[in-house]
Amino acid sequence: MNLYMENETERELPFSVQDTAAKVCQAVLEAENCPYEAQVNIVLTDNEGIRELNRECRNIDRETDVLSFPNVDFEEEGVFDIDEDSEADYFDPETGELVLGDIMISVDKVYEQAQEYGHSLRREFAFLVAHSMLHLCGYDHMEEDERARMERRQEEILTGLGITRD
Repeated sequence: MNLYMENETERELPFSVQDTAAKVCQAVLEAENCPYEAQVNIVLTDNEGIRELNRECRNIDRETDVLSFPNVDFEEEGVFDIDEDSEADYFDPETGELVLGDIMISVDKVYEQAQEYGHSLRREFAFLVAHSMLHLCGYDHMEEDERARMERRQEEILTGLGITRD
């Protein structure tokens, strides 16, 4: 798996974000039985940056913790059946990797929510990466059953990595 990270903010997190994100992304791909080598882009931003993107892309003028921009149109969550007609849209021609999409995370929200929920910054960051990776794998939480399934998957993945609520 190739993980590309960019930090648009001056704010730092007190752990290796690259290492944590890579472990979580890989764990999600393994849990979802992704049969391909994959590529994910993660951008760390601040509340204002994510608010602007939320306004532009979703017409919601407020900050949020994470935004997911899936590249693959899944017919069913976690089912990686990609037909030949879509391969050019979904795979990097140079590497052959499945380009899952982009994740935007507000570092400000990582700090705020870790304090609010009473767990570590690493746990909050890992949670947001897992949540967004599941979106990139076709999950959603618009309906109650979808939300429950997605939350269960997030917890299973993070518990498997030993990243639990402190």
